[in-house]
Amino acid sequence: MPLVTTKGMFARAYEGGYAVGAFNVNNMEVIQGVLDAVAEKNAPCILQISKGARDYAGMIYLRKIIEAGLEEHPDLELAVHLDHGPTFELAKQCIDDPIFTSVMIDGSHLPLEENIALTKKVVDYAHAHGKVVEAELGRLGGIEEHVKVSEREAFLTDPDEAEYFVEKTGVDSLAVAIGTSHGAYKFKGEPVLAMDLVKELTRRLKGLPLVMHGASSVPQELVEKCNKYGGKLPNARGVPEEMIQEAVKYGICKVNIDTDIRLAITATLREFFHEHPEVFDYRKYLKPAREAVKQMVMHKIDVLGCGGKAVVD
Repeated sequence: MPLVTTKGMFARAYEGGYAVGAFNVNNMEVIQGVLDAVAEKNAPCILQISKGARDYAGMIYLRKIIEAGLEEHPDLELAVHLDHGPTFELAKQCIDDPIFTSVMIDGSHLPLEENIALTKKVVDYAHAHGKVVEAELGRLGGIEEHVKVSEREAFLTDPDEAEYFVEKTGVDSLAVAIGTSHGAYKFKGEPVLAMDLVKELTRRLKGLPLVMHGASSVPQELVEKCNKYGGKLPNARGVPEEMIQEAVKYGICKVNIDTDIRLAITATLREFFHEHPEVFDYRKYLKPAREAVKQMVMHKIDVLGCGGKAVVD
């Protein structure tokens, strides 16, 4: 099946009360693990490529690996998405690239009217080329690659601004700030998400898919495994999965996952190196790392409720 935009998968998720997983990918093993998982679970899927991934792997390599994945799994319902595109130029480059079906333009750091102008410019260009756009309003805290927001700078999405923003831009989906943050250290105290805000945004923006960034749950068993085998991740905490499920029930249609995949790989590698110090054949430790990605993605599909929801023409 050819790559698709997110329009159909989001429309069904919105009506069905589940969410689609959006998984950040940086290399062959992660792409293989994700695609093997969604194929086994028959789930719709979004592969996300960030600016950092492009800088690390190179777009030619990422494109060819994804194409190979589609050849291996021809019946996937799959979208490829630019994550946190910082400029119109990068968004345009991705819109012009056949592998991308969706882009995110992140103007959340800009004043409202400048964010609107930038987003509208990307939306107009993308829609003219049959592709869709995600934007962000409000600011998540934490750190993810080039996205760095201090606690003081972070703030929640304002429903009045959200209505105005969507009307002026015609954006296809909106990433909203509801209390999550990027990275592995999401909460200093007890985890709290603004569920009433999710409900209000869903009511005000009826039919518009909402996106949850910073949604990794940072499983404590993986944190403990990392630390047991030499890691230093003190007090790493994520979003409890029951909170993610509640937010999905109230209108979140896309959930971004990055940190949990990194954590699964790192915990697996640390354990392997500790237990097999004699091994220097990288295939022997990258294979279980790839399997760890697959198992993590399969678990996330269960959490989001999107297993068995893929539609293949």
